[in-house]
Order: sequence, then structure tokens, then C-alpha cells
Amino acid sequence: MPNQTIKTPCVGLCSTVYGDLVCRGCKRYHHEVIQWNGYNAQEKQAVWMRLEQLLVQVMASKLQVLDPQRLRQQLEDRKIRFMPHQSPYCWAYQLIARGARVISRLDAYGLALLPEFRERDLIELRDAIDREFFLLSEAHYERYIAPGFLKDAFGPALIATF
Repeated sequence: MPNQTIKTPCVGLCSTVYGDLVCRGCKRYHHEVIQWNGYNAQEKQAVWMRLEQLLVQVMASKLQVLDPQRLRQQLEDRKIRFMPHQSPYCWAYQLIARGARVISRLDAYGLALLPEFRERDLIELRDAIDREFFLLSEAHYERYIAPGFLKDAFGPALIATF
């Protein structure tokens, strides 16, 4: 399946339609979800890169990728979609997101949990990873994106009062 191009980060769980500024499914910002089809290749790549960087940060704090080739082969064998050019930590996320209920040994996939996470149930860990990825995306939005929207909407004089 890696030869099938993944055209959008969307995972079909959009929460921006309910007013979230950051989608709980794909972690894109509301304006990125709305404008995605109008983005050029560079704009889309910038979104993909930000999502990858944030996800790698979360995943590397929970596990190690010991054998990227084994992980890749397992994903291909199980027909789990992933983006080959992304970090193996993103591949690990796809594996855990899709297989947390059936995976019993991560070492069979070339992965090892860090010691502080070895006793956690994989489903619980998957949910914690997703929550942390969302919170990190939300914090990034509030720090770097929201101030620009406020400035555009209200002007620099009002922003100075915040």
C-alpha cells in the first residue's frame, strides 16, 4: 500500500465542523482543512512536515524504532498505509493506530517501548499518543498561528493590549 499516494492527512474524524480550531482526527488547523484542496504542493508539504515533526516528537518520547526495515516490511505485509518518505516514527504511529488491539509483541515489528511505558496496555498508549499529539498541535496553533489571525482580524494595536 505504500505505493498508493496519501493525498491528505484526513483520517475521517474531522472535528473542525464542530468548531475545533485543531482537528482531533488529523491534527490540522481549521483553515488548513477548509483550504486544503486550494493549497499548492509547497503549502501542503509545509503542513505535512509540521505534522511529521510533532508526531515524531511524541513517538520518540514513548518508543524506539530499532529496525526500520522490519517495521516497513510488516506494514507492507499487513497492508497498513504509510508514507515511505516520512520518519519511521510516523510509520510506528500508523502501526499502533491500526493494530493496537491485535499486537502482542512490538519487537516483532522492530519497535521497543521505552522502560516507563512497557507496562502500559497498547490501546491505552495509543490513546495517550493521540491525545499528546493533539495537545502539541493545539499548543503550536495557539503559539504561532492564532496571534497572526488576531492581528489580521483586529489590527496590531489591539494585540498589544493582550
